[in-house]
Amino acid sequence: MKRLLSIELQKIWLNKASRVLTLTYFILLSFIALIASVNFNIGPLKFQISEMGIFNFPYIWHFNTYIAAIMKLFLAIIIVSMMANEYSYGTLKQNLIDGLSKKEFILSKFATIIFFSLCSTIFVFIMTLILGYSFSSYTELSIIFTDLDYLLAFFVKLIGFFSFCLFLGILVKRSAFALGFLLVWNIVEGIAKGILTFRFFTEGKTASYITQFFPLEAMSNLIVEPFSRTSFVKSIGTQMGVENLKDYSVHFSTIFIVLVWTYIFLFLSYRILKNRDL
Repeated sequence: MKRLLSIELQKIWLNKASRVLTLTYFILLSFIALIASVNFNIGPLKFQISEMGIFNFPYIWHFNTYIAAIMKLFLAIIIVSMMANEYSYGTLKQNLIDGLSKKEFILSKFATIIFFSLCSTIFVFIMTLILGYSFSSYTELSIIFTDLDYLLAFFVKLIGFFSFCLFLGILVKRSAFALGFLLVWNIVEGIAKGILTFRFFTEGKTASYITQFFPLEAMSNLIVEPFSRTSFVKSIGTQMGVENLKDYSVHFSTIFIVLVWTYIFLFLSYRILKNRDL
C-alpha cells in the first residue's frame, strides 16, 4: 500500500495544477482562524465573531469541521483530474503494462483518498485546538475532548465524497464532465427530496427517512449546520417564539450509510475499469 500511495503522490506533486490546488486547500483551511478577527458594525450594534462563542469548546469541533467540509471541492477537483489525466496522458495503460493490476490501481487511488482525508482531519484537529485554547471560555480537558465524533464524521465525509468523485472520474473520463455530473446529481437529489417531501409525504419524517440513504444527502447529514446552535441565534429564536428541535449529534447509522456508499463507489469503479477496453 505504501508503494501504491508513493506512486500517486508523485503524480500529484509533479502536476503543477494539482500541486497548487492542494496547497490552496490547506491554506484556505487555515483561513478559518481569520473568522475570529471579523468585526461587524451594524449601526449601534457592534460585535466580534469570536465573542459569539463559536470558538468555545466543545462547539468549535462542530463549527470547524462543518466549515472545513465546505472546502472539500478543491481536493475533489484533484481526485477527478487525477483520473482524467490517467486517460489523457496514457499513464493508466502504462501502469498496467508495467505490472500494476487494475485492483492495485484502484487501491492506489483509495490510498490517496485516505491520505488526503487523514491529513485534512489532523490539520483541522490541530487548528481547532489552537483556536479553542486561544478563544474558548472553557479549557477543561473533559470539555475540550467532548464532541470529537465530529472529527470522525469529517473524516468519513471526505472519504465518501472523494470516493464518489473517483467513481465519476472513472465513469466519465473527463474532469469537467465529471464535476458537471456531480452538480447534476446534487440537483437530482434535491428535486427528489422536494418531491418526496411536498408531494408524497407531507409530514416530512418519511421523506427524511428515505432521503437519508441518498449518497450526497447521507454525507450532508454527517455534520449538520452549526449556526442555529449559537446563543445569538437561539436568543433571536426565543424572542420570536420559535423552538429549535434540530438534532445536531453525529449518528453512527449515518456513518455506516456513507461507508456502504464508499464501498459501492469503489466496487463500481473497479468493475468499470475491469470491463473497460483500455
